[in-house]
This record gives sequence, C-alpha cells and structure tokens, in this order.
Amino acid sequence: MKILLTNDDGIFAPGIQRLCQELEQKHEVVVVAPDRERSATGHAITIHHPLRAKEMTFTDINSKCIAIDGTPADCVKIAIESLLDQKPDVVISGINAGPNMGYDVLYSGTVSAAVEGLLLGIPAIAVSLVTDEKWDFAYAAEFVLRLLEEHQKEEFPEDVILNVNVPVDCSGGHKITKLGNRSYKNTFEQRIDPRGERYYWLAGEAVEEGNSPDTDVSTVKEGFVSITPVKFSLTADSEIERLKKWNL
Repeated sequence: MKILLTNDDGIFAPGIQRLCQELEQKHEVVVVAPDRERSATGHAITIHHPLRAKEMTFTDINSKCIAIDGTPADCVKIAIESLLDQKPDVVISGINAGPNMGYDVLYSGTVSAAVEGLLLGIPAIAVSLVTDEKWDFAYAAEFVLRLLEEHQKEEFPEDVILNVNVPVDCSGGHKITKLGNRSYKNTFEQRIDPRGERYYWLAGEAVEEGNSPDTDVSTVKEGFVSITPVKFSLTADSEIERLKKWNL
C-alpha cells in the first residue's frame, strides 16, 4: 500500500517519525509534512506566497521525507497534485501530540490534512495520542498499522475520514464512536511588551460535559481507542424545504 504521511506538529515531531518507522516495515511511505509546528491551523491553505519543498533525511527512517513551509492542508495538496508520481492509496495524518475530539476537528490541522486527502479522492485517517505528559507513541503506531491491515480486506469509506484517538494508557481495545462535546473556555491574557505595546495570548482549558458513553470523549477516558467516522457534508438538508417557503 502506498501511504502519504503528514501531520500538523511538523516533520521533526516524534509522533510522525515513530509512525513512519512502523508503517514503512510493510508499506511504501512518503512523508510530506510542515517544516515546523502548524497546530490549530484548521483547513487553511497558502495563496499569498510560494511554497518551498525541501527533502530531508532522518536517522532510522528509510522513507522519502519532504518538508513544506506551509499548512497541513498545503502539504497534502502539493504532495498529491505535484510532488508524487502517482496518487497514494491512503493519507494518514499524525500521530498528533494531544487529542482531536469533539469540536477539535474544526480547528485541527491534523484532521484538516486528512480531510484534504478526502477532497482529492483519497481515503484518509487522522490519528492522535490523548495525553499531555507521557509521549509514548509506540502503541498508537502499532494500532494504525493494524487498522490499515484490516482496511486492506475492506473498502475504505468514500465520503468520511476515520478520526482515531488513542489513550496513552490503552487498556481495552477500541470502540466505534461519535464526536462528543469538547469545547474550550478561552481567555485572552493581556501583556505589555518591552516597547510598551499591548499584546494578547490566547489561553484556556478544555470543557468536556454532557458526553454519552458512545462518544469519543467518554471512550478514551475509559481506556479504549476511539474510531470516529467523520463526514463533512455541511448542508442542513432538513432546513431546505422550510427555507424555500420564505417570502424573500
């Protein structure tokens, strides 16, 4: 299987490097990832300046690696439309350092990179490690490899990505879930720079309330890997007929 591997933590991040080492044992992998961290960029693409691509080499990685000075979505777009000789069989984004659950999927560069693959007609998986302190990506990388092997037996879904969140201390296999409630209570911390100018840092904490047992948020808290099929058809079909009756 030909795999395009990307992320939003940057090409030097341990999550993507550990996953590449795992995948290249059995598959053909090309890494095309941002040259630095691009977390929380959503689905932004670069249109106001050119993109630069630089081939990289890493110890213990045999796959071709290319760093892009753009967003995660840029990386997938330029890889499929310009850099690769042929389309990959699957796009994998991750392993992200931190969860991407609930409303995270709207901000996440990790998830958006997978969505870009989907928009270009390629099945896609986003994978994240749910922790904030113990950065052990080994189990998550092994799980992705098993997930790929299972999907080689089945057809990938055509209009969804698989959003995978792996608890760092996984104890109970996996569950198929829906997106839960995970939003943020944000605060802007005001500071003054050495020149006396005011600036702000966005801070805050995650709010996880009202989650049923079948959500990604509840599942990872129970020690299970969460696999959520995420669809990005945003039209509210139920409202179309009602809106047609408006006298505009």
